[in-house]
Amino acid sequence: SHLLSAISASGQNTGTMPERRPFVRLPTDVCPVNYGLCLKPDLIDFTFDGKLEAQVIQATNQIVMNCADIDIITASFVPKGADGEEINATGFNYQNEDEKVTLSFPSSLQKGSGTLKIEFVGELNDKMKGFYRSKYTTAAGETRYAAVTQFEATDARRAFPCWDEPAIKATFDITLIVPKDRVALSNMDVVHQKPYPGDVNLMEVKFGTTPIMSTYLVAFVIGEYDFVESQSSDGIKVRVYTPVGKAEQGKFALEVACKTLPFYKDYFSVPYPLPKIDLIAIADFAAGAMENWGLVTYRETALLIDPKNSCSSSRQWVALVVGHELAHQWFGNLVTMEWWTHLWLNEGFASWIEYLCVDHCFPEYDIWTQFVSADYTRALDLDALDSSHPIEVNVGHPSEVDEIFDAISYSKGASVIRMLHNYIGDEDFRKGMNSYLLKFQHKNASTEDLWDCLEQASGKPIAAVMSSWTKQMGFPIIVVDQEQVSDDRILKLSQKKFCASGPHNGEDCPSWMVPISICTSEDPKCSKLRILLEKSETTVTLNGVGPDQWIKINPGTVGFYRIQYSSSMLESLLPGIRDLSLQPVDRLGLQNDLFSLSRAGMISTVEVLKLMEAFVNEPNYTVWSDLSCNLGVLSSLLSHTEFHDDILEFIRDLFAPIGLKLGWDSKPGEGHLDALLRGLVLGKLGKAGHKPTLEEARRRFKEHVEAKQVLPADLRSPVYLTVLKHGDGATLDTMLKLHKQADMQEEKNRIERVLGAISAPDLIQKVLNFALSEEVRPQDTVSVIGGVAGSSKQGRKAAWKFVRDNWEELYNRYQGGFLISRLIKLTVDGFAIDKMATEVKSFFESHPAPAAERTVQQCCENILLNAAWLKRDADDIHQYLLQRKAPPV
Repeated sequence: SHLLSAISASGQNTGTMPERRPFVRLPTDVCPVNYGLCLKPDLIDFTFDGKLEAQVIQATNQIVMNCADIDIITASFVPKGADGEEINATGFNYQNEDEKVTLSFPSSLQKGSGTLKIEFVGELNDKMKGFYRSKYTTAAGETRYAAVTQFEATDARRAFPCWDEPAIKATFDITLIVPKDRVALSNMDVVHQKPYPGDVNLMEVKFGTTPIMSTYLVAFVIGEYDFVESQSSDGIKVRVYTPVGKAEQGKFALEVACKTLPFYKDYFSVPYPLPKIDLIAIADFAAGAMENWGLVTYRETALLIDPKNSCSSSRQWVALVVGHELAHQWFGNLVTMEWWTHLWLNEGFASWIEYLCVDHCFPEYDIWTQFVSADYTRALDLDALDSSHPIEVNVGHPSEVDEIFDAISYSKGASVIRMLHNYIGDEDFRKGMNSYLLKFQHKNASTEDLWDCLEQASGKPIAAVMSSWTKQMGFPIIVVDQEQVSDDRILKLSQKKFCASGPHNGEDCPSWMVPISICTSEDPKCSKLRILLEKSETTVTLNGVGPDQWIKINPGTVGFYRIQYSSSMLESLLPGIRDLSLQPVDRLGLQNDLFSLSRAGMISTVEVLKLMEAFVNEPNYTVWSDLSCNLGVLSSLLSHTEFHDDILEFIRDLFAPIGLKLGWDSKPGEGHLDALLRGLVLGKLGKAGHKPTLEEARRRFKEHVEAKQVLPADLRSPVYLTVLKHGDGATLDTMLKLHKQADMQEEKNRIERVLGAISAPDLIQKVLNFALSEEVRPQDTVSVIGGVAGSSKQGRKAAWKFVRDNWEELYNRYQGGFLISRLIKLTVDGFAIDKMATEVKSFFESHPAPAAERTVQQCCENILLNAAWLKRDADDIHQYLLQRKAPPV
């Protein structure tokens, strides 16, 4: 599944929680072969009735299955064979905490296959998990509900009693009984439909038998939708389902899907195994999307594109999410992880290959450079914390499973796969992938199985190298020094664990097997030497490298580590930033490493500010994006001081030249990246109070509101942000009116994300109350509150208080799942006073959120790190910002 662009991570049991019974997987004496499932949802009373027949093979007098929020009415077992007599279950024992039910039979069921029949009822809940209801409004303004599913990780058991573990695969025959004017979809295509005997308004829709698959990938949707369809070049029928009247908005995703399916077929050398694939936009949806086999569900904003009203970043996001979910059709669905411990394989792999796929479809996006800023640096930041966790985590209970859908599984997972792909080379990587998919298709596999296949294909020690990256948390910092001996450059390289609080100096320092490549200024794109660093230090000689050449470690910023150069090496690299001879991704990586070293107290933040000033000629969007992000962190940190205005001035000075060069209007011949850069720069200048930008934004906003000149979609976020940041109650009212009028979810979200920029305390409160109102979809409340917390010191305090005051309601809404973690992270991560860490910790001790324990630990750690950073560097930063402006003597 695809989380959102700002996923947060979450925490292990710290003893504040009551101890759980040890988790046990289901017994294996009974296992399903086929589920015959018939469901009849009631879209008015929000209940559903179901019938289930499962073929089982066993010998036991009880059957244990998963089941949650379901009432079983009758259960019986019919042994196979002509004289098989139906045996009724005599007791149903629900273990609610374990989400299990035990069916007891009067005598032992004989070994051999037979049919288990169960009739049950359940609830169409409003929790965005299991079989749930999703609210929409018809063209006539009537509120209606669709019935939709979200089963990953452990919620199929909320729709029907089942063996809800990824390794217990079976085939499914699904029948839905639904109102005859609704669309009914499932994993397979419809084989026949007929009027339902009991009610003329209903019809019975029967779907084809699925391949052998895991329960978490089963899906059904009942609602009102339009669609666009096409056929991929390899003959698969592809449809994109949209809200009624919005079929046009499905065209972009349809194009991407039709290009992507043949790309994966070719890449894996394995054809897509189902007759059709549907992509569908669901109004209320917690994650970004979910890869159900043959019926992929999405948030509206991750699927729908309106040529006039969608911005460039939305198109890019849709392309990435479509690429991600379709990759799962092979990697995850055809071959499935054996248990949730190996979830990272699914998610890390799909989060890597979505970029490969988008790069194939849209080379003009320069998407691999964006990967470094979006995934790689984010994973490094999180993984430097003491409260991080290894990629592979042993999990049991469902709430622990929810926790691992985090930036380590996705972003670090993707980053180490990118490093592995680079280490092996594309050809052997594909060969290994192909043998893995063929060997395990329709089965389950573990991390080691993939390493074996890749090792055989490449002849390299893959398992040994990779287990150092997946089984232990963290990553190394590579310390580099050099000396020149006549025409040779001699490098001394050493590794130690990198910690956000400074270098790891303990005795038992972990080490990694690190693939290292080295390039020189002669050819900045090409590795002159590749080595595998297997011990704590080594010395390498580069022949024929004269004293005037610079040396760069990790060209392409592919290896998952940070680098500390000697000061002479760093000095010689800096001109490569000014004259752009270093490639963009390496300019970004160098700056990001130094920023991270300054936060860890290994260099002064002033050094980083000096380096940032060297980026004045920078043309690359992603490099600016990463700079902007780090300056945002710094600005947020310094909002706790008296000299916040000085850092804003620094930001204005740095961004003004590129802002001037780009101007407000797109020029002929510009592309995707120019549009993204313009939006970024104008938003940064506007937020920092750059006068000319603010005046122009106000002028254009007024014309937009009066419908004289509608703002192009790419300028809306920066303009909205700027006018709100420097606006009053009237500005906020206008913005809320635009929100109400917006027809597209994308536009509503765009407004929701910037509302928090308003600065008056009473208006901040108004925005927070709006977040919990009917106007905001439940999955989007989090980004409104997060926007308030992230925009100012006042906002942060108010948002934290709001979350505490409304904790019951918020927790009820998001209890399981990653939205609660995300809410906590967005709200408290920016504090920078030691006592706030204590306050956060004690609040969650008395208001436990099991799926967010690790997030709470990480936030507390970040608060303490911020506080230490401020104490250490605030005065030096202040001095530097003052003397920067002082007239030369």
